[in-house]
Amino acid sequence: MGQSASSAAILSRRDSNHSHRSKIKSTALISPMHLDETDDVQEIIHGASDFISDLPDECLACIFQSLSSVDRKGCSLVCRRWFKVEGQSRHRLSLKAEADLSSMIPSLFTRFDAVTKLALKCDRRSTSIRDDSLILISLRCRNLTRLKLRACRELTDVGMAAFAKNCKGLKKLSCGSCTFGAKGMNAVLDNCSALEELSVKRLRGITDSTAEPIGPGIAGSSLKTICLKDLYNAQCFGPLLIGAKSLRTLKLFRCSGDWDALLRVIADRVTGLVEVHLERLQVSDVGLSAISNCLDLEILHLVKTPECTNLGIVALAERCKLLRKLHIDGWKANRIGDEGLVAVARNCSNLQELVLIGVNPTKVSLEILASNCRNLERLALCGSDTVGDSEISCIAAKCIALKKLCIKSCPVSDQGMEALAEGCPNLVKVKVKKCRGVTPEGADSLRLSRGSLAVNLDSGEPEHPDASASEGGIQDNVVDFHPIPNQVVPPTIASSSAGRSSSLKSRLGLLAGRGLVACTLRRWSGGNSSSRINN
Repeated sequence: MGQSASSAAILSRRDSNHSHRSKIKSTALISPMHLDETDDVQEIIHGASDFISDLPDECLACIFQSLSSVDRKGCSLVCRRWFKVEGQSRHRLSLKAEADLSSMIPSLFTRFDAVTKLALKCDRRSTSIRDDSLILISLRCRNLTRLKLRACRELTDVGMAAFAKNCKGLKKLSCGSCTFGAKGMNAVLDNCSALEELSVKRLRGITDSTAEPIGPGIAGSSLKTICLKDLYNAQCFGPLLIGAKSLRTLKLFRCSGDWDALLRVIADRVTGLVEVHLERLQVSDVGLSAISNCLDLEILHLVKTPECTNLGIVALAERCKLLRKLHIDGWKANRIGDEGLVAVARNCSNLQELVLIGVNPTKVSLEILASNCRNLERLALCGSDTVGDSEISCIAAKCIALKKLCIKSCPVSDQGMEALAEGCPNLVKVKVKKCRGVTPEGADSLRLSRGSLAVNLDSGEPEHPDASASEGGIQDNVVDFHPIPNQVVPPTIASSSAGRSSSLKSRLGLLAGRGLVACTLRRWSGGNSSSRINN
């Protein structure tokens, strides 16, 4: 009574919307077990609309790309349309490369016909795919840009040569524990003109000292990153290393032979190197002096190379003034110390990250580093017998820009923690490990005095003296400064009707009602979608 016509109309629409929402709540998706009865998710119960079915395939593909691999598999079981769209939008695929894969290749790559990144991994105790399987894959996936091969021991030079001819757009190749040799590698370098990254580990087909030289081929002009690991005769890659004129990153891990002479030639021909990793190589100050010709060098990792001394570090620091990251694992050989670090401090004012493992710096070098390297943000001191409370106090007083500090197996006590409480105004994270002089009370005191500071204390057993800085497994001396990722909260699962079976819930997972679309759109609006996309 007393209501206007417009008010009555509004109330009528509200009642209508309420009734419509009530119908939506009772909607149930069709179980994958009954796909023979319908091909479309638009099958409805009680006449309610299915908004997901109104999405174009392109939008559905974008939603799938924001999901994890497990969730994508679940999505593909919902209906035939989702099965097709999920397959056509998947660009990355990882397969068990066992011998019986051959019969499934046609059907696999009919469904996943847009794959550009492929990983073929075989168990060491299984028989891997052979040349015919790799050739068939190359015919089905001519648009491959990335290929990873692991333990494919049945592949030969013939298969790699055929693959290279069919997939000339390859940009990244990573192979480990394979048995093809120099001819197969040369075939890739001769045919893949867009190749930018090459990683080779335990290539068992190259063992003879008289092996055919590798490279550079037409890929020599495009290669930007080369990584060689655990190779008996890695120096047969010499022509490739010398001829890669655009090379920016060079990583050599545990490769036999004397590298001084080859590094000298590489540094003379390839002057644009920005990043160099040398681990457990036979390299001396001669090699370091050669690397100093790379005036654009910004990142240097020198791990367990006992023949390198202060002289090599001084020669490199005096010429490579753009150095930003320096990692040195001195293997407690006491051949790199204050003299080399002082040279770095005086010449490399752009230094942002310094990791010292098994090196014994004193207050002399640390004070100059803190004073001259005003942009030093990340510092790690591990297994150093000379870093005590006095050195930590020096760091606290002078390292104004320091954000992350790692102290491990050093004679530091609670007194050093007290110094950190009063210094380093930009410090956000401190990690203290295996420093017996630091007590939980000292760490708690640091936390209380710096409310926003993250303090991680681990007073474990003494570290194993032979822990490698890059090998797999438990790595005691590894120091990686990773940014703290934003936590992504999984989407809330919408409540389903009481009559929905448990088997349907397990199949659909996050896909109850409209929760998937709504939560995905919320993630996009929150800016977190970029970290979830899996092309």
